[in-house]
Amino acid sequence: MVTIRGAEHPAKVRWTRPFLPPLKPLSDEAARQTFMDIADDNYEEIEELLRFTGNLPLAVDLMAHLVLYDGASSVLARWETEKTSVLSEGFDRRSNLDASIAMSLSSPRLSSSPGAMDLLCLLSILPDGLSDAELFQSNLPIKDLMACKAVLLGTSLAYNDDKRRLKSLVPIREHVQQFHPVQPWLVESLQQYFAILLDLYQKYFGTLQAVGMIKQITLNLANLHQILLQGLNPENPDLANTVSCGISLNMFSRRTGLGRHVLMDCMKPHVHLCGPQLEILFVTELFRSQGLLAVDDPEGLVTRVESQFKTFKDPVLEADFYGILGFYYAHTNNPKAKETMDKVVELFNTTEQLDIHPEILTLVANFYWRFGEYPTGRILARRAQRLAQRTANLYEEALALRVESGCNIFLGNYTSTVFILDRAKELMDLCGSSESILYYRILDLEAEIHMRKSQYAEARKIYVQIATKLSAQDNPIDHAYALLPMGEIDVAIGAHDATENLEKARELFAKFNFHYGAFTCDAVIVEYKLNTEGVETGPLKATLEKILAFSWSDDALVTFAALERMGDPARWPLTDFNWVSTHSVVYLAFSTKKKDKLAVHKALRFLGDVFLTNGDEKTAESLFLAALDGFTNMDVHRSRAECLIRLGDLAKNRGDLAIAKSFWDMARPLFERALQGQRVAHIDKRLASLDQEIRVTK
Repeated sequence: MVTIRGAEHPAKVRWTRPFLPPLKPLSDEAARQTFMDIADDNYEEIEELLRFTGNLPLAVDLMAHLVLYDGASSVLARWETEKTSVLSEGFDRRSNLDASIAMSLSSPRLSSSPGAMDLLCLLSILPDGLSDAELFQSNLPIKDLMACKAVLLGTSLAYNDDKRRLKSLVPIREHVQQFHPVQPWLVESLQQYFAILLDLYQKYFGTLQAVGMIKQITLNLANLHQILLQGLNPENPDLANTVSCGISLNMFSRRTGLGRHVLMDCMKPHVHLCGPQLEILFVTELFRSQGLLAVDDPEGLVTRVESQFKTFKDPVLEADFYGILGFYYAHTNNPKAKETMDKVVELFNTTEQLDIHPEILTLVANFYWRFGEYPTGRILARRAQRLAQRTANLYEEALALRVESGCNIFLGNYTSTVFILDRAKELMDLCGSSESILYYRILDLEAEIHMRKSQYAEARKIYVQIATKLSAQDNPIDHAYALLPMGEIDVAIGAHDATENLEKARELFAKFNFHYGAFTCDAVIVEYKLNTEGVETGPLKATLEKILAFSWSDDALVTFAALERMGDPARWPLTDFNWVSTHSVVYLAFSTKKKDKLAVHKALRFLGDVFLTNGDEKTAESLFLAALDGFTNMDVHRSRAECLIRLGDLAKNRGDLAIAKSFWDMARPLFERALQGQRVAHIDKRLASLDQEIRVTK
């Protein structure tokens, strides 16, 4: 067998036809098997080590032998500092990776084309490689660019991947970075090209024009990271542009569901050198990209920004900053949340420039939704939609539609909200954002409608999809908020491992000090424990009272979660009746104040149980009928069935057996739809017994 370096056949040799293709890197499976044949070690570490080899046969062989002697953990630690030198302890090209690569770099083909070496140096910091269009459009200061590309391909120092992007293998990139680092003048034009791309993305974000830009940025995420990282030093004369690009890249990462970009930490020490506007933009994006997580020294950052606003006047930037800050305060239980958001409303009402920024108004609407002011939130969300339509921003329109939908759900408008959510998803598809975090938050509301209607199978399917897409690593709070209702469904249907998802969600919430989510998990866990025979209820009541005291004035959702469990007599033993009946009244009052239609009718059903326990069957029946009417209007299966069962019981007590049978017959398929297997079995027994009674009376 004869092997050669490069992809070209030497002349004057009679090769068999068709020509054999050049050897390619090993497949992932072949590289893994080769490695395992030499050194069997921890699977996860092997995957990481193989990533550094680029599946280059020599690199895989050397890496595996090194692991055989030193162990995977030791080799990984050395790679962080030594790179390809780790695989270069031999004395010839067959046992020394650097020597092998250096031989290729000294080939006459490469020496005769200086531009080819410049291009290779540039590729060494570009893990994503470059397309032909990017090579030309970026105006690289390299002569005869396509000839240089041909040289790299011919010497196998570069290759075209399946997307026809010019790339270099990891070991070659690492070697070139160490021994032939790229010069700044080579990177400048490429950074300018990507800066223009990011500017265009920001300008057209949310519109049809942005679709192609989203695809191109996605193909260059690792390239952007490396290029911007190189520019983050105080001596860089173009530092401000680098930071500006970094902020835009973080916005892209956040919007597309990739989470907060690591460059945010790298930029933080340098932003004070970039002027007030960029510093304010950075701090605003820092609060925004943290989502529901805590920010280090938030008050110090706020003080710094507010001092900048004294000399730098920009009402749009100011409204955006205070809007994000108000939301951050709300999530961290800071009493300044409402006062901060009021500043945004005041700015919006007094500044015409804000009329072209629907995202800020949507933020305010979202705040009112969050605090249970559903009619106000809906009005503001609809206004934001009109502003988004005027600017043809599909993303912002979808965002406002989501907030309107959230308010609608609490107001009990389920059927119309499904159409609104469908429209929001359609808009996300049109603007190329169907994989963004917003898309999955829209799906979350779709699942919530199923959840409220006790369509648990449909709801769970969507929550599983969300939890799979929004990982615990990149989007921990969103992931936890998908696990939470999955656990709630498990409790509702009596699953054997009902608390597993609740415990996972609670662990994530606690890890990031997100008390609202943790308390909601606690409320559902109390519900689960109440189903345990002989449980001591004192600690459970104390838990719910603690949750209520924490959330009463700050979080409507957590308050509802606590009161729903506290005010339902069907969940508690008779010994706790007085405590429960008090909270039934409180639940009705709170639900009425917040205009949550489902909660109002649940409270009516709870009060029906209270009156029934007190022996007032007539009032109880009136309350059950009123609740049933609302549940039927909203198509809430399980709650309808609960009312029908009680009405059937009352009819049976009066001796109206046919009416009782009619009520129970209607309840059965509703319980079945809500996956209440035990309740269905219980109804079947009661119906069989009732049929016997009816036959006897006849």
